[in-house]
This record gives sequence, C-alpha cells and structure tokens, in this order.
Amino acid sequence: MTAPVPYAGDAAILAGDSAAPGPYLWKNVVIKGGGFVTGIVMSPVLPGLRFVRTDVGGAYRYDPAGGRWVPLTDWAGHDDANLYGIESIAADPVDPNRVYLAAGEYLTAGNGSILSSTDMGQTWTRNNISAPMGGNVDGRSMGERLAIDPNLTSTLYFGSRNAGLWKSTDFALTWTQVSGFPTTGATNGGAGSGNSAGTGYGLTFVVFDPKSGTPGRPTPAIYVGVGVTTGNALYRTIDAGASWEAVAGQPAGMMPHHAVLDGCGNLYLTYNNGSGPNGITSGAVWRYEMASGAWTDTKVPHPGGGFGGIAADAAHPGTLIVTTIDFWSPGEIFRSTNGGVSWVALLSVAQRDVAGANWLWWHGTSLPAAGWMGDVEIDPFDPGRALYITGQGIWSSDDVMAADTGAATHWTFADDGLEETVVLDLASPPAGALLLSGVGDIAGFRHDDLDVSPPAGMFSNPVFGNTTSLDFAELAPAIVVRVGTSSSSGGKCGAYSADGGTTWTPFAKAPAGSTCSGSIAVSADGKTFVWAPKGGTPSYSQDNGTTWIACTGISAGTMVAADRVNPAKFYASGRNGIYASTDGGANFAQVTASPSGRPRPVFGIEGDVWDATNTGLLHSQDSAATFARVPQVSGATAVGFGMPAAGQSYPAVYLAGSVNAVWGTYRSDDAGVTWQRIDDQSHQFGYINCLTGDQRRYGRVYLGTGGRGIRYGDPR
Repeated sequence: MTAPVPYAGDAAILAGDSAAPGPYLWKNVVIKGGGFVTGIVMSPVLPGLRFVRTDVGGAYRYDPAGGRWVPLTDWAGHDDANLYGIESIAADPVDPNRVYLAAGEYLTAGNGSILSSTDMGQTWTRNNISAPMGGNVDGRSMGERLAIDPNLTSTLYFGSRNAGLWKSTDFALTWTQVSGFPTTGATNGGAGSGNSAGTGYGLTFVVFDPKSGTPGRPTPAIYVGVGVTTGNALYRTIDAGASWEAVAGQPAGMMPHHAVLDGCGNLYLTYNNGSGPNGITSGAVWRYEMASGAWTDTKVPHPGGGFGGIAADAAHPGTLIVTTIDFWSPGEIFRSTNGGVSWVALLSVAQRDVAGANWLWWHGTSLPAAGWMGDVEIDPFDPGRALYITGQGIWSSDDVMAADTGAATHWTFADDGLEETVVLDLASPPAGALLLSGVGDIAGFRHDDLDVSPPAGMFSNPVFGNTTSLDFAELAPAIVVRVGTSSSSGGKCGAYSADGGTTWTPFAKAPAGSTCSGSIAVSADGKTFVWAPKGGTPSYSQDNGTTWIACTGISAGTMVAADRVNPAKFYASGRNGIYASTDGGANFAQVTASPSGRPRPVFGIEGDVWDATNTGLLHSQDSAATFARVPQVSGATAVGFGMPAAGQSYPAVYLAGSVNAVWGTYRSDDAGVTWQRIDDQSHQFGYINCLTGDQRRYGRVYLGTGGRGIRYGDPR
C-alpha cells in the first residue's frame, strides 16, 4: 500500500448507462440489493472510481455524480450467462481507463474469460485463458485473484482455482501458465492436498509489493495465497516470478483469504479454517514483516467465525480495518490505528440506515445478521470512507475515523442501482399491484411503484427464503397464492392473499409428504388452488389451503397453471408431456407427449396455451390437446403476454428465445407470426428465467433474470 498519486490526465467517470440506445428503454424494478457482492476494488489513481463484483449479477462501476452503481456486463446474453459470475476485478494503478474482469460463474462451465476494457468498462474485449472460474463457488469472496503489476502495467497475474498461476505480458490479450509455480492448491474443493469432491479454491489472491521495484520494470516481490489448510498456503517470488518459494514461518492449519500491504513494510493477512462464505469456525489476522520474515498474530477479538476482508489506510500507514465472516451475531468490523496492536469494534455501536431498502428488516425489529462480510475497503482518497460487503449488498460509511475518538460510526446501505437477485416467477395482474414477484433468497415483493423499493418490504406471514411460484386469479385478481421454501425450520411454505399480495395468510397445512416449494396455480375465479410441491403429492384445495385433496394423474415437481378464463381448467407439465384437468384439478390426463416446459395460458381466451421449451415454442388453441410448433423459434426459456397492440385483439406475446437463430428478447403483436427483437447488443441481461407482459400498458415487459434482478422495458 502506497499513498495514491492522482491521475494527471483527462479521464472522467462516466455517468449512468452510456451505451447506444436500442428499441426499448430498460430499467430495473427497484428492490435495492438482494445478492452477494463478493469484492470491492478502489482505483488508486482516480478519486471516486470504484468497482464491485458479484457472484451471479456481473460487475458494476460507481457513478459519484448520480450516487448509484452502473452495471458493466449487461451486454452478455443467454449464451454468455456464465460471465455474470465475476471471479475477480483489477483496476489499473496508473491509467484509470483500464479495468479487467476475470469472469466465469461455475467451474463446470469450462474456461472463463479475462475481459479487458480501456474505457472504464463501457466496452470490453474478451480474452481467452485456459482456466475455469468460480464466481459463484465457495471461496468467492477471497481475493483479488487478478492483479496488475504496478511497475509494469502491461503485466498481469491470475491465480486460478484449478489450473495454477497464469501470466500475461500484453494487457491480458494472451495468457501463459506459470510453469514454475509450485502448486495448484486444492483443485476439487478439499482443504488439503487430496481430490475430495467439491468446488475448488485453488489460489486465493495475488499481491504485488510495488516498493520492491521501479517503474518500467517487473516488480520483483509478489505474494500468492493458496486455499489449503495443510502444507504451505503462502508463496512468494523476489525475482519477478523466475522462482518461487513458500514463505517461511507461515501460520499452519488455515488458508489465507485476503492480504494487504500497510505502507510500513508489512503484509497483513486474514486466515480461516475454511473457504467461506459459510463453514468457517475459526480464523486470525496475521502480520508478516517482509524485511525480517517475522510473523505476529494480531489477536483481533475473536467473537466467532473467522475474518473476511482487510484493508489499509493509504493516508495513515498502520491504520487497518477488518471484517468478520461467518459470525452471525450479527457480524463485526474492527479498526486499528497502531498496526494491529489494539482493535476497536465498530458495528456494535454503529448507527445504520437501510436507505429505503426496508426488506432488510425481514419484518423484524432489528437488522438481521450479515455473516458474509467477505471484503472491506478504505477509500484511498478519503480515509473516512469505507465500504464492506454482505450477502445482501454493500454498506458504506463516511465517518469511520470517528471511531478513533470513541464516537459511533454511521453506515448506509449503498445499493442504489446494484440489483442482484435471481428471479423465479413474475405476475402482472390486470388490477391492483403493477407487479408481483417471486425472488430467490429474499422471498418476493408487491410493487405498486416500479422505481421504489417497496416500503412494506418483502412478502411476509410467512417470510420465505425463496418464492418459487406465485399466481393470481385472472377474474378475481385480488386473490393471490405463493409457495416457496420456509425461512425457518418447520415453518409454513404456502400462503394466500385476498388483497392482491398486500397481506397474507399461511395455508393451514400442506399437501401430503410436501417438501415445500414447487409450483402453484389458482383458478380463474380464485376458488381453487392447485399445488404441486417439489416433493410430495400434488393436491388441490377449495378452502384456501385448510385441506388438500390429492390430484390424480400428475406427480411431484410438475409445473401447474390455470386457464385464465375457465375456472375448471388447469394444465400441468412434467417429463413425459403436458396434462390437463377439466374438473378443477381433481384429475389430470396426459394430452400430449410433446417435450414440455412450463405451460402459459393466455388471458382472455379459453384453452389458449403456450409452452416455451429448449427446442422451440409451442402453441395450443384447444386446451393443450394439440400443439403447433411456432415457426422461426428454435429454443426458448420463457413466454408471457401483455396488452394487445392498437388494432389487435390478441395479446402481445413476449419471448426469451432464439428467433431465426438469434437469441434475444422478442415481442410479437400477431400471435407469433412475426417477431420484433426488443433487446439490443448492450442490454441482454444473461439468462432470463421468466417474463410477463403488462396487461395495462402496451409494450411493457418484465424480465426475471438469473442475477440482474427484475428488468422492465418500454418501447422508446
């Protein structure tokens, strides 16, 4: 860590979405957060320039003028959805225009990519590297694995999870494995040297010591962490990578998560007995004196769990801040101004402001625990400002130095623009709420204003972990049902609302053998519920879930839907085809053996059903007895319907799929005869899990993404 040297050029931080406009204007339905921000990177040369990475939602750059985060990877579409897991970020320490992303969500998806930008992330070049990545894998808050040589910025190193150490000497265009590096770490997730089944931690960070070299020449001293708890877990080179050695005297029995230089010749490291963000039961913060080789346990107060991120104040050498990780009561931040000789706890006496993200209260009287505090950073240009990450988003303080005089610090949930949720279901009724959503990890929401996080917070009574399915009665839209995973052991996992999703009543019981979640549908008149849980007996109820009667003809895990006109008709899909019921869900019979996705009946027309599948789009006009394949469409993940175009009687059809061999989001105003693409090269949002149109506003569509929250679009 060295004092920052401000950039002398004319670089400016771009405000908002600077991409060329497409046929639709896209915005997020505002929730404010909801996902794991896995790392923070501050530019050491341009004040206000900062980046964050997420596990499933891509990367963001902060816009100081707008006070919000700007997404940088929305250009990645369906075929590039794996790029939304960001393994690491590197910001150039000389030229603020240059930034790099190591992108790859899952190791099983094959090699990741190193994305390079020369305009702060406005545009990207995709560079190949023979290393799988795990942006949404255990150990994802470690790092940074990607690092730039501060003395020779054309050189970068990347510490991979299962393919060793890699090096580029041409600004990330090409990569070569460092053959002399002595280990790949635990490549299959084990903490030791064996090949136990798991996810792979590999190499956890790369840190350059800039003071060991001179500008224009490779930095001699580099440190690399390894995700193992047996054997050597920290290596270094003092000859710019020509040779490597294990650092002598290093702590045993723990793996290093983060490392930071303090400007005084010391390297500080957080160590833990696991990879995180879960499963850590012990940890420590160690100081390594690089000149003498001496190690010191700084004895940070250890309330439980371990330690996540650590940062040093560039303006005040010896001033440090460290977060706990996997300490859930409720999580703590410690600050030292004397090189770790003593520490002061911040959060236990801090004042916190959710800044309108009322869902963070989880309908309780105190903010819940934040155990996934895997990274923290101090602004190199403002030592009073610090940011830390959680599984819900990012918190920021502008007065952390107040703790040095015994005063309380103040923290704000700083997630404006950073919408990272996995959306599992959407519904836009013809009256009442504009949108009802089922969301992973944070239940779901009723939105009456798309641009405001709902003041009432998430759905309650009960609060689900995941809302896997919801539905409203087409002819009585105040009746809404939802099912999901209970947020507490033994809790209810189904509920109904009689006021459009404002208040809820839990089902008195669940179907026989139910393991919760699954899918649910409500008849067009609101009098019958059909629930096919993930495990257990698909059943129907005509008394608001007080009793459930087994359905015949379908099995657990099928996806059910209600005809939008005839209350007696329901549809279901499973591995063997599509099924229909004409007696209120009591009995289902297979009506087609066609490969099936999720049946989607059209509002206003009895028996009109669409089915998006991985091989195409199917359409039935006879209550699913027969399906016709829609020409031009060769694959789809979701289909939905909205208000018809002027002069048309059939609803607008919206599709996430491949039309004429081009994957995108489309609208048809003539029942699928022709299609107009409504997304564009800069706005594709990865994998679309679900979508729906708006019945009250022509052209509006809501997209439920696999990590970018709920996007809604209107024609320009």
